[in-house]
Amino acid sequence: MIGPTPVYKRIVLKLSGEALQGEQGMGIDPAVIGRVAGEIAELRGMGIEIGIVIGGGNIFRGIAGAARGMDRAQADYMGMVATVINGLALQDALEKLGCYTRVMTAISMQQVAEPYIRRRAIRHMEKGRVVIFVAGTGNPYFSTDTAASLRAMEIQAQAILKATKVDGVYDRDPRKDRNAVRFERLTYLEVINRGLGVMDQTAVTLCMENRLPIVVFDLFEHGNIRRVVNGEPVGTTVDGGPPV
Repeated sequence: MIGPTPVYKRIVLKLSGEALQGEQGMGIDPAVIGRVAGEIAELRGMGIEIGIVIGGGNIFRGIAGAARGMDRAQADYMGMVATVINGLALQDALEKLGCYTRVMTAISMQQVAEPYIRRRAIRHMEKGRVVIFVAGTGNPYFSTDTAASLRAMEIQAQAILKATKVDGVYDRDPRKDRNAVRFERLTYLEVINRGLGVMDQTAVTLCMENRLPIVVFDLFEHGNIRRVVNGEPVGTTVDGGPPV
């Protein structure tokens, strides 16, 4: 039996560090990272070319450190190192499943990861390797959301898949208000003008300028990554709206 034809050939999957901590409150939950790795390996088996941008909030968040009085640049560099730890953990989980990976870092760390080089990243994906992008953009004051948008544009991905703890974008926090309404589709300008928490404004603006769709969905619903890639109506899609 032939399954549905994927609507995306090359994607960037944005994973938050918090998603990897499960119910622990911090750190990496082996069960969670193992399950996520399984879904990513399933995509690779479908022939999808995958880049992953991973956050570090389960270990350290630069903006939180700055709020407690740390130098913002120093705190952001600490957050970048946290993303490297998460990337190495995900690489280990993927390779245990026989899924070849490369970790590429935006800050020099040659003993544990390759330096990020755009053409090399594309070549890795063409050869069937999952590429995990760590250390954000390599610059303080930029989020891993912005890194995901930037990497997606550089590698000519067809969409950013943002995996979160909720099943899409709401008009207010659904964890605090049971009457919150989920959007099925939004335009970039609606997200920016309404201040909706999809990604930070720099990331959304980058996607808008390059017409790169963003799909926000629940990571913890088994099979959701595959459903999004197959074009099923999952979560919230952010794009330029219907063609004129």
